Amino acid sequence: MKILILGAGQVGSSVAENLVSEHNDITVIDTDGARLSVLQDRLDLRGLMGNGTHVSTLQEAGAADADLFISCVTADESNLVACKIAKKVFNVPRCIARVRSSEFLDHEELMAEDGFDVDHLICPERSVTSYIEKLVDIPEALQVVDFAGGRVCAVTVRAAAGSPLADQPIQTLRERLPGADVRIIAIFRNNRLVPPEGDTRIEPGDEVLFLANTRHVRQIIRELRESDKRVKRVMIAGGGNIGLRLARGISDHCDVKVIERNRKRCEFLATQLPSRSLILNGDATDENLLEDENVAEMDLFLALTSDDEDNIMSSLLAKRMGARRVIALIGRKSYGELMEGGRIDIAISPSEATIGELLRYVRRGDVVSVHRLRHGVTEALEAIAHGDAKSSKVVGRRIEDIDLPQGATIGAVVRQDEVLMAHHDTVIESDDHVIVFVAHQRLIAQVEKLFQVSATFF
Repeated sequence: MKILILGAGQVGSSVAENLVSEHNDITVIDTDGARLSVLQDRLDLRGLMGNGTHVSTLQEAGAADADLFISCVTADESNLVACKIAKKVFNVPRCIARVRSSEFLDHEELMAEDGFDVDHLICPERSVTSYIEKLVDIPEALQVVDFAGGRVCAVTVRAAAGSPLADQPIQTLRERLPGADVRIIAIFRNNRLVPPEGDTRIEPGDEVLFLANTRHVRQIIRELRESDKRVKRVMIAGGGNIGLRLARGISDHCDVKVIERNRKRCEFLATQLPSRSLILNGDATDENLLEDENVAEMDLFLALTSDDEDNIMSSLLAKRMGARRVIALIGRKSYGELMEGGRIDIAISPSEATIGELLRYVRRGDVVSVHRLRHGVTEALEAIAHGDAKSSKVVGRRIEDIDLPQGATIGAVVRQDEVLMAHHDTVIESDDHVIVFVAHQRLIAQVEKLFQVSATFF
């Protein structure tokens, strides 16, 4: 695909990096020449210095024959205007805008053809908040993603010594839980991917990625580690858009304290959150403040400021002072991989939480959702099978007869309200939601082609 990306910031750079690796023709537009130089040195793409809301800049970038336009600069207004120009002047087939304000998200009628004419909106803050809320609900998990409207979950859990499955082969799980809909998809051991065979042993410290019917998730987690007690007391460092969204989302079932440096922002937060939430004007790296506010009694400490170093330092401090679990928002991928699994329990990358939302619009075929798992090591797609045995390469075929590339695995099939864990003789039917795990990005194109119907279907 020929793709134009407006904005070479954190989100734009991450999007470009992910799409370039799949052999797309990428042009990145930004007013900052230094940022573009760094991207061009690192990635195989074209950089263009200019204002993306100017017709002349988009023309020079090649908008006239672009397949996709993604606008992700800081200002919502610039993103919406740029998409409008790309659509109306250059007739770009699909335009995606990144927005931060919930006002635009809540009024989709503004994105219609007679409005800003945007095909899809993405909101990194909303994506990150939704991701964190799942981790609050399942405190034992390192990662939780949903499929098929929440009927199926992919969960990553670190196996603990002394748990029922520690030092046991994978096939033991089926023997212990014969009625559970579950499949172990991957095992990550010392940052290496271990293919899961029936006789593969789960070692303490392994990160186990499993796919399961949502109703059985907690039952399966208990086989891998002790259940943590429910999260009730939460401290959030940073009252920005993500901190505010999260506090709103969990305040009905958690006691929330928010630490924010900016006094005016604290006053605003006080008007937006329930009276039972406590807003503190201060620095989350202040040891005295954390001690005064009983950080040692917190079930969860979340560092959600816009500063990576502050988030790392406050998380390390909170953990040392006794917080049961700490999660830090870390923009730089190298920082996150370095810190996670040590004193910081989970490092969340805003760009990784967002990229899946974007990739669903780039994938060919009817792809409902895309998730990057364990820092991009694997990718999971939820695709809808269409057509019949003549027009489709998957419909009417048993899984063992589908020409899946080596390294791709069908994990489950969701048929209306029924969840079917994939077996070699499972037959795919039209309108099934098929969840596919791919070990390498280079296999994505082959998987996408499988779910495209031939022209005879139409």
